[in-house]
Amino acid sequence: MGEEGSHERIYKDELVNYLIFEGVIDGDQGIEKAENQAYEIIGTLIRASLLIEDERRALYQVYMHDVVREMALWIASDFGKQKDNFIVRGRAGLCETPKVKNWNVVRRMSLMSNKIADLSGIPECLHLTKLLMQKNEALSKISNGFFRFMSKLVVLDLSYNRNLSELPAQISDLVSLQYLNMSKTNIECLPLGFRELKKLRYLNLEFTWNLSSIVGISSLLDLKVLRLRGSGVSLDVSTVEELQVLEQLEILTLGIGYDSGLVQFLSSHRLISCIRDLEISGLQLESSGISFSTTMNNLQYLEFLGCTISEIKIDLTYSPLRNLMSPCFLSLSHVYVQGCKILRELTWLMFAPSLTYIDVEFSEQLEYIISKEKASVELKNIYWSSLPFPCLKTIIATGCPNLKRLPLNSKSGLEGEKELIIRYREKEWIEGVEWEDEATKTRFLPSCVKV
Repeated sequence: MGEEGSHERIYKDELVNYLIFEGVIDGDQGIEKAENQAYEIIGTLIRASLLIEDERRALYQVYMHDVVREMALWIASDFGKQKDNFIVRGRAGLCETPKVKNWNVVRRMSLMSNKIADLSGIPECLHLTKLLMQKNEALSKISNGFFRFMSKLVVLDLSYNRNLSELPAQISDLVSLQYLNMSKTNIECLPLGFRELKKLRYLNLEFTWNLSSIVGISSLLDLKVLRLRGSGVSLDVSTVEELQVLEQLEILTLGIGYDSGLVQFLSSHRLISCIRDLEISGLQLESSGISFSTTMNNLQYLEFLGCTISEIKIDLTYSPLRNLMSPCFLSLSHVYVQGCKILRELTWLMFAPSLTYIDVEFSEQLEYIISKEKASVELKNIYWSSLPFPCLKTIIATGCPNLKRLPLNSKSGLEGEKELIIRYREKEWIEGVEWEDEATKTRFLPSCVKV
């Protein structure tokens, strides 16, 4: 039996996507519904000790004990009768793909976390449906014929291969591909053959800093999930027009700045409603501020970085309520605000009841997370005391000397498993905090941690 540190971890959200796009869970009735079902399955496996949560990252990662993994492979291979159908050689120190007598019988192959430098040759993998090649840091080349006989491949994971800068043109041979993860690679462009992946439903290009264009993405009409956050793709008018063609799209993550297509993008009701993660950097809107639609119910992660914006507002154009009497950012859990030097308040966050994490840094003029005066105008019939942020777990405040009031009362964070933590850097700041009342101060002051 191996030590805990030797087991290959997998992020829960990656496992969720495998379950959906391999067809274990039906995603046709909506990705969010399918995700919830997948998390229920993972929870069941954890409670049965078939999966183990990482002690340090229990919220995000799981692993399988060696004995359990071997048993699972034995059962999946018809009690060992079809053991050649599965090749599982993760963390095996491989410098090249393993020698296989008969590629035609291989159905699933995992070679993650090895030292394989290139994928060469033309293996006849006519029945291969899943290929996991992530975390091969040496991988820099995939030969043009490597995918030629993989017409049944459904899942391909090439993520975390930071030396991989291009895909072969013959990726077009992967006519059954539904899931492709290229995140955290050095990919520079999408080959023309990419447009032939007509069955692709999940595409992850996050943190591909050298990728500047996704021209041709509109050819992937079945695409349901497109992840672009942290990529080098600019949101110009032509990119927005291509995204608008993707009528099946349900989840979109991306980063935006002062791009030529920004106005067109923000005015697209359908695209806005798909956003799950959004990074806004370097935006210069000093006089007008920026408006968010109340239809961004999928938004979970929001970051403002180095923006010159005076105000963040709520756009009621598409709101069925036409007023701000109820929460509208129901999924928003993580908010980061860094280096926004003229922003004075974040009052709109009062409509994010699921907020668990707030990080505000180096925003010198920020005075309030939520301005009581502004809230009283916009929330005419809702009492200030009814905004306790029950899910809040962490507040980080550094480099914000004018921030005196935190969005807390004595009931904040009660739904969290652990006590709410407030992290700060300057002693003068914590001494100057104006608490809602003595009960709030008594509860949270012991939870303040200097970093």
